[in-house]
Amino acid sequence: MKPKVLIARRIFPDVVARLREHFEVEWYDENEPLTPAQLQRRLAGKQGLFASGTEQITAELLDACPELKAVCLMTVGYNNVDVAACTARGVLLTNAPDVLTETTADFGFALMMAAARRISESEHFLRRGDWTQWRVDLFAGADIHGSTLGILGMGRIGQAIAKRGALGFGMQVIYHNRSRLSPEQEAPLGAQWVSKQELLSRADHMVIVVPYTPESHHLIQAQDLALMKRSATLTNIARGGVVDEDALAQALGEGRLAAAGLDVFEGEPTVNPRLLALNNVVLTPHIASASVPTRRAMCNLAADNLIAALTGGQVLTAVNGRELAA
Repeated sequence: MKPKVLIARRIFPDVVARLREHFEVEWYDENEPLTPAQLQRRLAGKQGLFASGTEQITAELLDACPELKAVCLMTVGYNNVDVAACTARGVLLTNAPDVLTETTADFGFALMMAAARRISESEHFLRRGDWTQWRVDLFAGADIHGSTLGILGMGRIGQAIAKRGALGFGMQVIYHNRSRLSPEQEAPLGAQWVSKQELLSRADHMVIVVPYTPESHHLIQAQDLALMKRSATLTNIARGGVVDEDALAQALGEGRLAAAGLDVFEGEPTVNPRLLALNNVVLTPHIASASVPTRRAMCNLAADNLIAALTGGQVLTAVNGRELAA
């Protein structure tokens, strides 16, 4: 008898077909997230779960679904999962790193440039029919080339953004991370580790790519924003909770920060209305990894992990595999 698995959201049909070769599959073919009660009901009796970042995997859910053996995410982040509870109950957790690094870095850089060069603001101006004449100062923004790029969080995506800035635009790269890169990693980028305070005060354009954890909640608050240049921009492609959105809206509204580019929001899909009211912030609906090839790669990696986890194969990207093996 084939193991039973739940696919908890709409994904590519050919990935579902792959999974059906190995499992008895229940596919929730919708984009609306399952409620906790719906997820628990559908997951009952299943050995595997294919999920994204919207399904809440709690200790209560795991206790209600004791047959569950593997939770395989198509996302990199797993702050929606109680990892300790999974490990304590022998449930393998996997995620999907690496396959979205370059695509996400492309988007983060594009979002930074859109904020700096006032692209969204000027497009709305044009579409409203307000463009009647050319002016020297018409939507004059900030240069990217030759400026200082500050990166908060220097993992795979942070390094990919640094590469684009240093090699493509001649930017000076400074960064802050819990652990410093090796000299061999820093050298090709000319990257310089600095304190968080120095990063904030020196960066012309700051990009946030830290993981979301309890420790990084509101890592950027009002006092941090006060250290930044009035001409600086802030781009967040990490998680919305990393930035105090009310403090950011206040700084943008008062002209204490030039612009921001945000792909993530603390209450998403709800967006802070104070941000919606501002012209100097570019807002996108959590789409940094949303190219067709990359989203397919994310789904296929989750499928590969699920097949391996439940058929005795080699799991590729386990989050808690080492703890389970101990």
